[in-house]
Amino acid sequence: MRGPNGLARAAVRFKPSAFVGTFVALFMAAVIVSACGILLETGVRASVPAERYAGAPVVAAADQRAHRTTGSGEDRDTESVPLPDKARLDAALAARAARAPGASAAIADVSFPVHDVRTGNTPATAHGWGSTAFTGTELASGTAPRTGEVVTGDGAAVGDRITLDTPSGKRQFTVSGTTRTPGTVWFTDTQAMALSGHPGRADAIAVLAKPGVTAAALADQVAERLGDAAEVHTGDGRGAVETPGLAYAKDMLTGLGGSFGGTATMVAVFTAAGTVTLSVGQRRREYALLRAIGATPRQIRRTIATEALLVAPLAGALGCLPGTALATWWFGQLRDKGAVPAAVDLSVSWIPMLVAVGATVVTSLFAGYMAARRPSRTKPGEALRDASVERLRIGWIRTPLGVAALGGGIALSGVAANEKGENAANAALGVVMLFMLAVALLGPLIARACAALFGLPLRAAGAPASLAAANSRTNARRLASAITPIVLAMAFASTLVFMHTSEDRVTEKQQRAGLVADRVVTGPAGLASDAVARAKATEGVATAVGLTRTSVLVHEHGALQSVSTQGFTGTGADLARVQDLGVREGSLDALKPGTVALAKALADDTGAHVGGRVALLLPDGTKASPQVVATYDRGLGLSQVTLPQADLAPHTSTVALPTELLVKGPVQASALAPLGTVTDAAGYATAKNTDRELNAWANTTMAAVLGGFAAIAAANTLVMTVLDRRRELGTLRLIGTTRRQVRDMIRWEALLVTSAGILLGTAIAIATLIPLTNGMTGEGPYIPPLLYGSFVAAVLGLGFACTALPARAALR
Repeated sequence: MRGPNGLARAAVRFKPSAFVGTFVALFMAAVIVSACGILLETGVRASVPAERYAGAPVVAAADQRAHRTTGSGEDRDTESVPLPDKARLDAALAARAARAPGASAAIADVSFPVHDVRTGNTPATAHGWGSTAFTGTELASGTAPRTGEVVTGDGAAVGDRITLDTPSGKRQFTVSGTTRTPGTVWFTDTQAMALSGHPGRADAIAVLAKPGVTAAALADQVAERLGDAAEVHTGDGRGAVETPGLAYAKDMLTGLGGSFGGTATMVAVFTAAGTVTLSVGQRRREYALLRAIGATPRQIRRTIATEALLVAPLAGALGCLPGTALATWWFGQLRDKGAVPAAVDLSVSWIPMLVAVGATVVTSLFAGYMAARRPSRTKPGEALRDASVERLRIGWIRTPLGVAALGGGIALSGVAANEKGENAANAALGVVMLFMLAVALLGPLIARACAALFGLPLRAAGAPASLAAANSRTNARRLASAITPIVLAMAFASTLVFMHTSEDRVTEKQQRAGLVADRVVTGPAGLASDAVARAKATEGVATAVGLTRTSVLVHEHGALQSVSTQGFTGTGADLARVQDLGVREGSLDALKPGTVALAKALADDTGAHVGGRVALLLPDGTKASPQVVATYDRGLGLSQVTLPQADLAPHTSTVALPTELLVKGPVQASALAPLGTVTDAAGYATAKNTDRELNAWANTTMAAVLGGFAAIAAANTLVMTVLDRRRELGTLRLIGTTRRQVRDMIRWEALLVTSAGILLGTAIAIATLIPLTNGMTGEGPYIPPLLYGSFVAAVLGLGFACTALPARAALR
């Protein structure tokens, strides 16, 4: 008899069809693992080369993350999240940095938006002229600016008078010089600091070195001078200072590659392991014959391990190629949608590839070993008997584990009901995973129950249907292996997609009910600083309120969470005329500087109440504890936090420039057109849906990745199951069953399998969505009938196609 290695090679060589399904499953697992690994590595390694600060060897800046420490000693844990806006530092620190022994100069740098009124409010970026010491900007004509003067790169001539709309209001300046840098203007350092809206605060401090002083030595000296007042950066760290979105992108990529990637990897490995187990189980007769002619348990296990090593490494290596392509496409989409700065590049190294190949090999070996335990341990005299009939006894290991997974899914669904946002979504994926694990472990029992339930109507539908019902009852394990991936595809796709449709529906409903303004004015680069005053002076306008959209951080469920925030101009009574927030307690009339109104759900989660105070971290990280004067219902559609503009503006980059203008009164759209783009309330609510495109795209993409993988796994399993029944189908033909009857039987079985998978997958999705959407929106899930019908049709089509085609081949 051949040795184990020879038997494995012969099996792969002479029966390749038995290994195609295993190869496909492991190949797809490697695609998912490598793609998510590449995104995770990119998030960890993401950096941006310095551009503006390329000429400054050392840059000092404020910490751009908020930190929260809990516990003490060994239980001490520090949480860190990116700030919604840029944190600034005291400009006086430049003098301290300049006293470092190796420093030749230290420049307090500021950048802020301005609009050139002369050219129709064209947006530009303003700096202090001192920054040219490290940027290398040179004059094309004229002289450096003095107080009341400006240097511009936008076509004005020396001596021209231009009006610029700055965060401190509109000002007229004389052009003292020009450069060849369009879209940029320069003031004196003192005037730039005053006009920036953040007097005395600098974006960063650029430190120049004396000749012969290295960047590392200078950085140590500056860090010693500044202490904890600032962070000191060199190399690519300088690029992070000038690219505020980098911290968010790193967290997002790490979360996508780690959190979602972990779930996707578990799904991929879990599904691949099931396919390997099915492949080994389909060859139990071969192993029984080997045992009958004297093969030892060790030889059986070695044979299966060798088969895994012959298939898994190749499948894993080949899967890394489309995995890299998937990661490249995914990353490109995120960059196109603005979630990742354009300067960040995808990091592709050997580490994710090695992990993907290793995961496929380990999965194959483990699944093969577990599937080989029974045939290798069975006594030779009993092997053929066990291989000829299906074992009906329940497993005393898998059944308790399945019950535990079911209980864990129910418990975690309760946890998901108390979470919000990303935490709720992550909990939802965990709920689905636990329920799916329960389905896989309890598969034979569930399959028998489904066969008994669906068998009742099938027995009354003719001979082929009755035969399909009998086959399903007597081959519950085969039925379970086919149902599980269908349940997986249906559950994941439904949960991720319908979670978004539920939130989107409530958001849109709250927007439409909450916006009572007659006109809405928006501007792609922000509105003019005097837009509110000009709107109030327009004939027909009764009330005009400017809004600034941003986020603040709150302590919610023991963690720092970013929540949507709006700052408004005027009084709380003015705001109530253009927005119906759905006040539950208190009154918007009491809103004034030092107070805040909160969404009721947020107030409950943070323990805040009317009359009390709530701890906030404003967009730039400044701590605040305003008094709560009102709570309201429509936070999801409008904003979860409402603050007076006077409290919020100094802590945002836009400062006094509103992003939206809500107008009440019988005013013509043409009268407001000079201020920006004018829409009515219905048009604004529709337009605001585009703000959720990235979130919707992310959910849809995850559903496509997980659901698509599960669908391929389901198709793979169905094909393997049908092809393994050649002998059974041939026997049916020999005893007189016609081809049509056999094909009808296969169709009825496919209907039973897909129907069971659809019902179980839908049940898991609903069990996940009900507590999740109630926690996120306060309402039940919304499942669009046409969209759900398309899912059902896709699963049914997949089931019929993947059974009919191999059945035709088997019947030849």
